[in-house]
Amino acid sequence: MATTYKVLGQQAPAATTATTLYTVPAATESVLSTLSVCNRGSVGTFRVAVRPAGDTLANLHYIVYDASVAANDSLFLTIGVTLAATDVVTVYASSADFTFSAFGSETA
Repeated sequence: MATTYKVLGQQAPAATTATTLYTVPAATESVLSTLSVCNRGSVGTFRVAVRPAGDTLANLHYIVYDASVAANDSLFLTIGVTLAATDVVTVYASSADFTFSAFGSETA
């Protein structure tokens, strides 16, 4: 089984819209090691959810909920979340000034 280290996903979602950042491919396992959250505007909040097997988004899926990011600042979350095939990482931000980047590895 080969492991590939890579950028898993990058998104700049519309304001207040749950957006898929990364979906684990079929027959693949993944580790999301670092999540970058960049706020390019004024103070705002963000959310991150992990949806096993692409479940419909629900309260039980959130791993970060309405965390603040200062204006023109970034956060780097070292989280080491393990993901199975078809799991989905979803992001949400209070404004369209946020960019999310997921870094990690895939094993197929």
